[in-house]
Amino acid sequence: MKNVKVLGTGCANCRNTVQLVESIAKELGVEISLEKVEDIQAIMAYGVMSTPAVVIDTKVVHAGGVPGREKIEQWFV
Repeated sequence: MKNVKVLGTGCANCRNTVQLVESIAKELGVEISLEKVEDIQAIMAYGVMSTPAVVIDTKVVHAGGVPGREKIEQWFV
């Protein structure tokens, strides 16, 4: 199981990222633990300056804007 965190303050792009990650993981049959992190201090602790950002396990894999479908799929291969 992959631990996925979506970092963002709750904007539309952040919500879209959460939905995309959830639906693509489900389509691919990948079990994930998804957490939405909205606390600014927690987001800054990852060194992220633009949101939404995605952390898989402990690594920031994306920051700034909604990631594309192909990029998300690569995270779960």
